[in-house]
Amino acid sequence: MAYGRPRGGDGDVVHGFPHLATVRAAITALYRRVSPEGLYAYATSVAPGDVAFADADDLHLGAHRVAGALVRQLRLPEARMIVGFRAMEHAASVELASGPEYFVELNDRFRTHRRDIGAALAHEITHVLLHRLGLGFPGTRDNEILTDTATTYLGAGWLLLDAYREDALSSQKLGYLTPEEFGYVLAKRARVFGEDPSPWFTSPQAYTAYERGRVEALRDECRPPLAAADRAGRRRYARERRRYTELRLPDGADGGGAADGDGDGYAFEGGGAGLRVSFPCPTCRQRVRVPVRGRVRARCGLCRTVLECDT
Repeated sequence: MAYGRPRGGDGDVVHGFPHLATVRAAITALYRRVSPEGLYAYATSVAPGDVAFADADDLHLGAHRVAGALVRQLRLPEARMIVGFRAMEHAASVELASGPEYFVELNDRFRTHRRDIGAALAHEITHVLLHRLGLGFPGTRDNEILTDTATTYLGAGWLLLDAYREDALSSQKLGYLTPEEFGYVLAKRARVFGEDPSPWFTSPQAYTAYERGRVEALRDECRPPLAAADRAGRRRYARERRRYTELRLPDGADGGGAADGDGDGYAFEGGGAGLRVSFPCPTCRQRVRVPVRGRVRARCGLCRTVLECDT
């Protein structure tokens, strides 16, 4: 996980949504592994007071207190975290084993940057949870993105976004997601659980990133064939539907799926009375298939979200 760096050159914080496809896949994987009912156990985020760390607090006692709060948030009652500090390149690391004790090491810089200890611990303790769930992505990069996404969706990742600070001389960010991607996942979570994380941010840059991520998350709910799509999206959808129908061969064989060119992600299949469109659920990103016959109400088979469509 990145930590404090001087501004300029390779140390600058990356912005935008370069990992969005992996983030969305991670949300789907969580729904599949934990289930919608299981995810509602995480409907309340860890409280700021439970992970607050004052300069006057004892370093090791405070770190273990915060770790305990995060263990409870992530529903790991049998896990005990042993937290230590040492000089290291990365922000933190965890030794994954069968448990019940796990050894978390934090960068020595956290001895004097105590307000961000909770953020570093949240990421590492989520590694323990995913290890126990047997949930992982191939490759270090994608697996770390999965961990950041899970941390955030399960109610502890607002700490990671709040650790993002940037000014003219220096920058600091924890985690592998960009600030805006953290904001995107937080906004997805907020839509499902009705929780607004913005009052918890102490970093102005974190709030700005959350708002940008929220805009991107809301776009997922306004893409065709969803009924909430804007006029331009509906026109584009109608054009793609017509083009798909015209490309079909006379014998009724598929002429190939048609997905719109602006990233909406829908695709057509079949033909005639059997023409269907598939698209990603705006909540869990699982693909949903519905018949193309005007106004249709569908329920996502994974997260159970009811979707109003105009096909």
